[in-house]
Amino acid sequence: MGVFIRPGNVFLADCPARLAIELLADKWSVVVIYGLSQGPRRHNELKALIGGVSSKVLAQTMRRLQRHGLVGRSALPEQPSITQYELTPLGQTLVEPVEMLSRWAERHGSDVLEAHGEQTDVVAVTSG
Repeated sequence: MGVFIRPGNVFLADCPARLAIELLADKWSVVVIYGLSQGPRRHNELKALIGGVSSKVLAQTMRRLQRHGLVGRSALPEQPSITQYELTPLGQTLVEPVEMLSRWAERHGSDVLEAHGEQTDVVAVTSG
């Protein structure tokens, strides 16, 4: 098997591309990016859209995506002030790949669950 030598080699521990992959591999990052792909949303709108995420975890995910330049945060000039989040131009570059990944997951999610169930059955039979 050949060695992958090119800019952005995700196999190297200190490569910026590896950091980007690790950021996106987080459980909630892709879902948040997908949720913001249709336009700006407030924290509670995202929380209502994304089932199963707590306010704390959503806030942590948003801060991490902000620190890495994928999400922007702005306060609307209202009283009390309302904060909304939106994808930055860099974050917008992820919309197409995230949509493709989401379509794949929608198409094959049940296959993955089925395979996991089969593996769980094998483990239960061999360990029992």
